[in-house]
Amino acid sequence: MVIGTRNDRAVDAARVPRRSYALSIIAAGVVIALLYWARIVFVTAMLSVIVALILEPFVSLLVKARFTRGIASFVVCLVAVLVLYFSGLAAYNQMSSIAGDVPAFKEHLSALIADVSDKIQNFEDTAAHLVMPTPKPVAPAPVPLGTKKNRRTAPAPVLAPPPGYIPEVRIHEDRSPISSYIFTRLDTLYQFILIASFLPLLVYFMLSWRDHVYKSFLRFFDGPDRMTASRSLQGIAGMARAFVVGNFMIGVMLAAVSCALFAVIRLPYPFLIGVLSGFLSLVPYAGLVLALLPPALAALATGSPSSVLLIALIAVAALHLIAMNVLYPTLVGARVHLNPLIVTFSLMFWGFLWGAAGLVLAIPIMAGVKAVCDNVPGLRNYGRFLGD
Repeated sequence: MVIGTRNDRAVDAARVPRRSYALSIIAAGVVIALLYWARIVFVTAMLSVIVALILEPFVSLLVKARFTRGIASFVVCLVAVLVLYFSGLAAYNQMSSIAGDVPAFKEHLSALIADVSDKIQNFEDTAAHLVMPTPKPVAPAPVPLGTKKNRRTAPAPVLAPPPGYIPEVRIHEDRSPISSYIFTRLDTLYQFILIASFLPLLVYFMLSWRDHVYKSFLRFFDGPDRMTASRSLQGIAGMARAFVVGNFMIGVMLAAVSCALFAVIRLPYPFLIGVLSGFLSLVPYAGLVLALLPPALAALATGSPSSVLLIALIAVAALHLIAMNVLYPTLVGARVHLNPLIVTFSLMFWGFLWGAAGLVLAIPIMAGVKAVCDNVPGLRNYGRFLGD
């Protein structure tokens, strides 16, 4: 009996890790499904956190100036909304001007595409002629009279339908283009309205109730766990603030310098193109290519001189290199330590789950996960794995 009992205990002890692994896999699947199913809620919450982190330094300045936190949060949110409104108004004016110049854009782009196509075709013809010379044409042999190829074939007889045959009538339901567009875009419109309506409220409450939420959250923990939770929250806040605020400051500086430079060299629509180029430069891996597209398309579409296009491309490339090698390590890299492999996989994973919003939020999410792993003793090995 004793031996049997020991064997049963050994079997039970071997089954425990298997059960724990299975439960972990099931839990991970449930979490991923929940993240995908309720992605609009999580995306709205994460965007609110990012905006709140950007506005928090301004709220702190007003609090130091003897404002209450609620009033300071309201003033900062109101100013942010006004800045966003006037920026959108300026962008709308630029877009209206672009819409008015669409025929000219089409002419320049058509001429450019035709010129490039002709050059490519000439290059292909020259290369084909050098590699494979054109063979001499061979006259076809005459076909003697009376052969099958020279005879006229009689047309095939048309068969009448059998008696009692009823042709199939297909009913086609016509739908207007407007209704089709509305039905296909309704989900996107709903998501945008949901985010736009809840984002300002969430940002205001996150800023005004920050201290209350922080203290209430720590009350869920006791003893050493409370200290661990406090350090984890501080690490998450510091790393997220360093990443979000640092990237935002770099984007603003790049956009301002780009707008001024494009206005000096008389590139069309400098405000819109400079803002797009400055913030697109921050996209991981593809930032340089994306930053070059707006000025290149604007210069080519409006027929600007080649010297203007060359100056714009060189300036954008120089600004990108300065930002990534000087500004980014100083403002962001000192607090966010993620290795490139984890960054790539996180971009793929969150981009698959949440689309374009996932690409924007991937690195802040993984930076927060690393901050938790660095401050929890049992997860520090995972933090080292995620770090650089």
